Amino acid sequence: MGKYFGTDGYRGEANVALSAENAFRAGQFLGWYYGEQKRQNGAGERARVVIGKDPRLSSYMLEDALSAGLTSSGADVFLLHVTTTPSVSFIARTEDFDCGIMISASHNPYYDNGLKLVNGMGEKMSEAVTELLEAYLDGNLHAFGKSWGGSVPPARRERIGRTVDCFAGRNRYIGYLVSLATCSYRGKRIGLDCANGSAFMIAPGVFNALGAKTYPIHDAPDGVNINRGAGSTHVEALRALVREKGLDIGFAFDGDADRCICVDEKGNVADGDSILYLCARHLKERGELERDAIVTTVMSNFGLSKALGRLGIRCETTQVGDRFVYESMLKNGYSLGGEQSGHIIFSKYATTGDGILTAIQVMEILAERELPLSALTQPFQKYPQVLKNVRTERGGALLEEPKVLLALRSAEQRLFGAGRMLVRASGTEPLIRVMAEGESFSLCEDCVGEVVAALVAAGGEL
Repeated sequence: MGKYFGTDGYRGEANVALSAENAFRAGQFLGWYYGEQKRQNGAGERARVVIGKDPRLSSYMLEDALSAGLTSSGADVFLLHVTTTPSVSFIARTEDFDCGIMISASHNPYYDNGLKLVNGMGEKMSEAVTELLEAYLDGNLHAFGKSWGGSVPPARRERIGRTVDCFAGRNRYIGYLVSLATCSYRGKRIGLDCANGSAFMIAPGVFNALGAKTYPIHDAPDGVNINRGAGSTHVEALRALVREKGLDIGFAFDGDADRCICVDEKGNVADGDSILYLCARHLKERGELERDAIVTTVMSNFGLSKALGRLGIRCETTQVGDRFVYESMLKNGYSLGGEQSGHIIFSKYATTGDGILTAIQVMEILAERELPLSALTQPFQKYPQVLKNVRTERGGALLEEPKVLLALRSAEQRLFGAGRMLVRASGTEPLIRVMAEGESFSLCEDCVGEVVAALVAAGGEL
């Protein structure tokens, strides 16, 4: 991870860690960089950049600042307005853009915000480019093998860029999602938790168009209620809705709708691991699972690899972050990968996690098998897992404290042969995540408690 960019973009408290000035300078650099790249390649002079945002308050401020920075350095800007992260990726790769920017802090509370960057292929922007951008944010412009001073040269006269509304792009993305369904969902009753985020603009319309009866909740964003007791990290309300209304299934998205968590017809949660099991098994049986393998992260439950192993499916493991999942998929030719948190990537259809696309794929399997979700995921039995977060501004440095290292060694010894410990600094929030997994829930709880107590004693906060 860099100084500003973590595993999922530039993220932090709006107007503190991520200010309008930061966004303006990021726009300046990206507009200039891609324009200069075109000039050097003889492919024109103007960069084309597409921008989307989630509905949190600060997104509007950052959108204006980004647009000003981009156009001041000669780029043309196309605004999707409130939309999802995967729609930005889709439009970037299908409509000849040099890059795309999504303004969102995903599952974080409203007072945080972030910049997610994708290249012209709709893939997470390379670290080589984000490192150049970070240097520019610190006042150093180095690119294309030389130093350009401390600031990009401003566009002059007719080279100043323009800003254009691009609502049609969002509609084309919606049309693409609808086209992926192979049958009508008529008669299906679906709960949709839109997290008071980007999904409220798209998810109900997609499933209504496919014939389903939808029951949306948390679909009235006011700028400050995004993710508040809602969405993929707070599925209690969706579980209650599914049970109360007797729905066939429920889908919960996060603030920018690149995650999906399912709730089955009984009100039980099916997280990203359950979705990966369901989809991997289905693709394997259809002969469409490339190399009989999927990509997971170190956070995936050990029970997933056990269950898939019985089906002859191997799990390739990466570090946490859907960018690392996709990189492994791209490098090795895998067709499916994802995270326990609900980022699921289907390489046939997308270059990034897409919560609504994931929900469609789940619905396709249910329709083909004519079975409920609970029956289809039943063979996957999770190992007990306990996860707690400790807040700290010191990041991974807190993990080097002697008392923390001692507690971690003790916990690992207690779990040896019967489970595992995973302790890591979050790449998206100022948190240390402490997870234990094993055959006994009480043992996992004790081991997590031991490490958490040491972290708190070293200066962390619960």
